[in-house]
Amino acid sequence: MRPPVLITILTVLLLVAIVLASGIGALGIPPGKVLSIILHQLGMAGDANFTQQQEAVIMAIRLPRVFFAILIGATLSVCGAAMQGLFRNPLADPGLVGISSGAAMAAVIAIVLSTTLFAGLQSQLGLYALSIFTFGGAFITAMAVYRLSQAGGKTIVSTMLLAGIAISALTSSVTGFITLSASDAQLRTITFWTLGSLGGANWTNLLAILPFSLLCIVCLPLMSKSLNAFTLGETSALHLGIRVERLKLKVILLTALGVGACVSVSGVIGFVGLVIPHIVRKLIGPEHKNLFIASALLGALLLLVADLLCRTIIAPVEIPIGIVTAFIGAPFFLYLLLKERNKAFMLDK
Repeated sequence: MRPPVLITILTVLLLVAIVLASGIGALGIPPGKVLSIILHQLGMAGDANFTQQQEAVIMAIRLPRVFFAILIGATLSVCGAAMQGLFRNPLADPGLVGISSGAAMAAVIAIVLSTTLFAGLQSQLGLYALSIFTFGGAFITAMAVYRLSQAGGKTIVSTMLLAGIAISALTSSVTGFITLSASDAQLRTITFWTLGSLGGANWTNLLAILPFSLLCIVCLPLMSKSLNAFTLGETSALHLGIRVERLKLKVILLTALGVGACVSVSGVIGFVGLVIPHIVRKLIGPEHKNLFIASALLGALLLLVADLLCRTIIAPVEIPIGIVTAFIGAPFFLYLLLKERNKAFMLDK
């Protein structure tokens, strides 16, 4: 499929999904009235053919959650595409290599120690405190996994995955140890991180992660040409004038920033960064500029649809979205592993 065609289709589907997701819920609102409310808020509609209750539900509850899902889905997908480009392997993913668990560990530490050790720092940072903490945890784990997977200037994928497992186990143990000193209220918050949910969506949290996510979504596609050259190998990239070490640092830094921001408000949502770029790559090829754009759109679309199912399929009970993404992503990851195994077996014959 040609990239412009796929991008156009995904854009139209995302716009339709925004209107439908905003109207579906305990209080059903027809798509026409959803559009009227949105246009009215933008100052583009005259007559208000909706009630104040419908407007309040859309503006205070539904739209923040819709944009939350879009922003987080796009950010995680773009980060996944960048990690796969950096490691030159479709199995790379912020969750699989320990970045998400490192961000979650930092979030738990900040939550439990917010009233003691980090009280002064949190009061100074305000709205962005948790995002900065989670970024630090994500960056440290990303650099650790990257360094451990390097040998002779090359990335060993098997070592990368094993290092990711080890780092995840380490961060999980630290998280468990910190949890022992948590209060009942803090334990409920920590449970939210481990399962992943968009239930805390509001305009305040959206504004808290918006600068970090946008920086990630905008800046990573600007490195498309360098990542395209990087797929040929580090030596070839160097011969083409790419500053390889600087590129690695930028990608890891921006990935940690994006994942850390998402984890700070939604908890750990796994496999989005693995599945989405892989699907897009199969549809339009590996060129990174188109890959980033299409991955952002498809990630936003699928996470928005997944969240809609989570909050409506067994309403009023809400399913944590991390459970749904893991249920879909884990079999897909096993499929990729078997495919890579068969490929290696054929090469050895």
